[in-house]
Order: sequence, then C-alpha cells, then structure tokens
Amino acid sequence: MLTLPVLDERPDDGDPSSSGPSAQVVEIGRKPRRLPEWLKRPVPSGGGMYFAKSLIGELGLETICESGKCPNRSECWSRRTATFMILGETCTRPCGFCAVRRGKPEAVAADEPERVAEACARLKLRHVVITSVTRDDLPDGGADHFRRCILAVRERTGATIEVLTPDFNGREDQVATVLDAKPEVFNHNMETVARLQQHVRRKSQYEVSLRVLEIAKKLSPETRTKSGFMLGLGETTGELLDTLADLRSVGCNLLTLGQYLQPSPRHLPPERYLPPAEFDELGRLARLMGFDEVASGPFVRSSYHADEMAKA
Repeated sequence: MLTLPVLDERPDDGDPSSSGPSAQVVEIGRKPRRLPEWLKRPVPSGGGMYFAKSLIGELGLETICESGKCPNRSECWSRRTATFMILGETCTRPCGFCAVRRGKPEAVAADEPERVAEACARLKLRHVVITSVTRDDLPDGGADHFRRCILAVRERTGATIEVLTPDFNGREDQVATVLDAKPEVFNHNMETVARLQQHVRRKSQYEVSLRVLEIAKKLSPETRTKSGFMLGLGETTGELLDTLADLRSVGCNLLTLGQYLQPSPRHLPPERYLPPAEFDELGRLARLMGFDEVASGPFVRSSYHADEMAKA
C-alpha cells in the first residue's frame, strides 16, 4: 500500500512567511517548475485532429479542448468525444487557474445550439460534453441556452450528453432548467478543497458548488452527478478526503482527479506534481468511499473518458 506524503495541515494564519501548502501567497510570474517525466507528452497530431479543428473553426465554435490546450484532445476526438464551450469565449469570473479570457462577455449567439449539433453530427460523436464560461451577467446564468444545446444535439445525433455547468450562484430554478432537457450526466467541478477556494476560484464558493450538486441529485435522482479536482495546488490529503466525503453526502456518483498544470506564468503556480502512484492510491480511496466510477491520474481532466464513465 502506498503511503501518501504528510503535508502541512496547519490552517493558514495569513503570514506570508509561513511555509508549505498552507501559505496563501499567490506567486504570479514565478518561473514554472520543471515538468517531471510522467507529465511529458508529444504534441497531439494526426488527420482526425486536423479535421476536428477545421470543422470547429468553420462552424465558429469554441471547445475547451483547444482553448484549455488539453493534452488529451487528440485521444478524445479519436474516441468520438468532445467538449464544446458555449455562451461565448469570455468569462465573468477571474479564476486564477483558468486560461479562458475574462472580462465583459459578448452577446449570446442564438444559433449556437444548431451549430454545436451540426458539429456533433459531422464528427459522428457518440458522447458529447457541453460546458461554458460563467455568465453572471445573464438573468438565468445561461441555463436556458444549455437546455437548448442539449435538445439540439440529441435531436441531430442521439448521442449521450454530459453538461459541465457553472454554479448558477446556487439557484435551484436555473439547475432545474438544465435538467429539464435530461442530460445523462450533470457535472459541476469543485476544483479544489474548501480552504483554497478563494485562493483558486476567487468569486466562487465551496458551499454553493456543493449545493448545486445536491440540487441536481434532488431534482433528478436518475441523472448521474459528477465533480472533479485539480490537484497540486496546496491541498492536503486529509482535506481532499474530507471534500470527497462531502460529495458523497450529496449523492455524487462520478469523480475525476487530475494534475493542475499552469497555463502561463500569469496563472497560479502548482505547489507540486503528484506522481502516478499517488493518483492511483487516491483513486482507490475514492472508490472505497462509494463513487461509482473514478478517473484519477496526472492527465485526467473533467471529460476524460467521459463516455465510459457515463455508461458504467
């Protein structure tokens, strides 16, 4: 059995000189850590990759696969899965980990559901993940646009559909609007542990994210709920396990655990890189806690092997 490292469990006291993961100093611009060998991969390439990229550009769509520079995008597209990012390319929240542009968003494109459905049909996708930027500027947070996208994709393709939503500020009516279209999986990422929420997500709250997943399970017990984490931002093992227990308490079924990678020197630096064996052990512990399916590894992202998790 792998023994996990004991990290600094002391609560943050606000002292910038404190050491270990509890320190809350945001070292933006710090020289990136050298990647360990297990995090080095060749740049994705291949005909399928170029076809998908060309089609998405032709239809004027965004994917988190491209905008987030996901290392798994060629694998996912070859497996006939993709993650579309709707509601524009500008987010209203300034999260310290995310490469998506933030600022004043553009108007919502009314024809986007049809364009997403067209891309899914031409790519012959069997499982589609739909995510979005956060749109706090919209009265319904973009919930009805999610609903329209789900219905359009299902009508054109018959694919199973997973949504990865923002927190909708914890509004039950907005979660209900999305669930009205009956996605097979409702995903909302906690991203990190409670202590680090303000440090990492800034305008988001742990309790609100947990409530969104609780509402989704209450409103639609048959819909599988899912959440995910970026590890290596300073969380302790105990904090992570406490958070997983919170997720199980609200009926969360599916879980992803992956390594945080700094998109640019302007973003939060990772505190450490977890070795693959540690991800394996964390995945084992999560399964013992009762999650139906767990994907845990350095390259795991929210929609990694999403089709297999949805069917399991």
